[in-house]
Amino acid sequence: MAGKEQQHDPIRHDLITIGRSSIDLYGEQVGGRLEDMASFAKYIGGSPTNTAVGAARLGLRSGLLTRVGADHFGRFIREQLRREGVSTRGVLEDAQRLTALVFLGIRDPDTFPLIFYRENCADMALEAADVDPAFLGSAGAVLINGTHLSQPNVFDASLRACEIVRAAGGKVVFDIDYRPVLWGLTGRDAGENRFVAHDAVTARLQEVLPLCDLIVGTEEEVHILGGSTDTIAALRVIREKTDALLVCKRGALGCSAFPGAIPGHLDEGVVGRGFKVEVFNVLGAGDAFMAGFLRGWLRGESLETSCGYANACGAIVVSRHGCAPAMPTWQELQQFLGSGEEYPFRLRDDAALEQTHWAGTRVGRWEELTVLAMDHRSQFEAICEKTGADPSRIEPFKALALKAVDRLAQGDPRFGVLLDGRFGMRGLEAAADAPYWIGRPIELPGSCPLEFESSADVATELATWPSNHVIKCLVFYHPDDAQDLRERQERQLLRLQDAARKTRHELLVEIIASRNGAVDDTTVSRVIQRLYDLGMKPDWWKLEPNDSAAAWANIERVIGANDAHCRGVVLLGLSAPEAELIASFKAAASTPIVKGFAVGRTIFADAAEKWLAGGIDDETAIADLSRRFAVLVDAWRAAKAGVVPQQGAA
Repeated sequence: MAGKEQQHDPIRHDLITIGRSSIDLYGEQVGGRLEDMASFAKYIGGSPTNTAVGAARLGLRSGLLTRVGADHFGRFIREQLRREGVSTRGVLEDAQRLTALVFLGIRDPDTFPLIFYRENCADMALEAADVDPAFLGSAGAVLINGTHLSQPNVFDASLRACEIVRAAGGKVVFDIDYRPVLWGLTGRDAGENRFVAHDAVTARLQEVLPLCDLIVGTEEEVHILGGSTDTIAALRVIREKTDALLVCKRGALGCSAFPGAIPGHLDEGVVGRGFKVEVFNVLGAGDAFMAGFLRGWLRGESLETSCGYANACGAIVVSRHGCAPAMPTWQELQQFLGSGEEYPFRLRDDAALEQTHWAGTRVGRWEELTVLAMDHRSQFEAICEKTGADPSRIEPFKALALKAVDRLAQGDPRFGVLLDGRFGMRGLEAAADAPYWIGRPIELPGSCPLEFESSADVATELATWPSNHVIKCLVFYHPDDAQDLRERQERQLLRLQDAARKTRHELLVEIIASRNGAVDDTTVSRVIQRLYDLGMKPDWWKLEPNDSAAAWANIERVIGANDAHCRGVVLLGLSAPEAELIASFKAAASTPIVKGFAVGRTIFADAAEKWLAGGIDDETAIADLSRRFAVLVDAWRAAKAGVVPQQGAA
């Protein structure tokens, strides 16, 4: 993904987009009326916002000028844009208005119902005074949007931005983006209607033509801009008013670009290659097209190449659910273009492309990850039984885990916490406001063959989890297990991975092989290879400590050969004594794929027993947890640095 935003970065932006920024609430049921959709996925949306995200994913330095409400959705838009690498310097907070909403559905390949909730919304309050000359002057190009020409204040803001960019030597791009409902030309229930002829709209849109260097639209959008339902005639009218490059989007037929005079037929322009794929969702495909075209055009590629990028991006997005989240990355685009005609008609069934998309759009990167693991359930119940403690005390003890992590980490995102939903929910809830990695178990404790806790339908359970919770699944699996046991566990893991991708959660698979048989230097790497052969691509692996450098070399080789995008490996503790666990760090730390550890009982066992029995208070428990955690963190970092701790230093 593109680099993260720097609020006052002097580096020139390739592109700044202006206009709509909203929350897209996408119906998750497909094939019916919007009235019958029961649940909705939340994404950032609005054409300029989608294009800014698409451009960033393709490697352009993009920014956005808009307004959002001083509300939860406005904060989500800003946070998500930062995660995508889009500059939010121009994303202004409007305390008087709410962030816009759009409800969208997929009924059939030709019908995509839309309801815009945009009455007095924040982005339509943008005005010329909001246009920062320093910010816009840093842009190689500015993208204005037809919807934001529908009201005087946003029209003025768009023109002011164009003037600043042109004065600084940049380009002006016009996305016609015609939505009749947003001009008040249809009923509010006709948001999907793409064309209503209207002379006043045509006249308004044409006012910006002399400022433009590039104009992009569908045939219907060309019709409204040119004032004619004959596409060639409309293009000729537009050409009379501007020397801009004109690009007409033609769906499955690709596109036609006209740098000069308009010929007698669309096929006589510069025709970009089209791609025959299943149309699942046309919403957002035009924004992806724009991002792809700009990736080529702003980087000096030929028209043919720019059109190819644009059409490929549109084809990828038209096959997926959502707009902004469906945008391809640069690596994904190159992979698709390099596949020739080998891609499937139902493009979202291309497992390799979908894996590249998933891996390229995940949030964050960890070169180090140290996690306090307190997701244990049966072990805590055993402590209560041993001490005579009331099991209801487990939950408040686990809530201390985040406080212990925070005392040591002080906001450092290289730290994390692993807590369960049965006893650790208060800690998980508190972690929502922290910057730490959050893991959560899904397995039924001790189950072999693997079973899932809470619900037999694992996807139903995961749908209730916040999106930043990483699924942790422990499986007791040995490559020499009986075939029926292996196959049963493998089916469960594959079911879990499918559910994780559909609910957009990252997945950590924890392998404990030692309980089911002897372990040598190839045991765990054989397990990992077997799971890769079945199609598993977990984001993380959690593995047993091992003092064999050869074993770790085998593990790294297998992961590298099968999943170059794997986030890495973290070590588990298996309740090993502190000194023994630290001694095992040396071999693991020399292996780059190992990023850290997720250790529990080595850290919490003593404090848990004393606290649950009433022997120590909260502060003493937090201090003990934090101290023991710090010992392991320091030892891990020393091992990574190649420093051998002095005897007894741990």
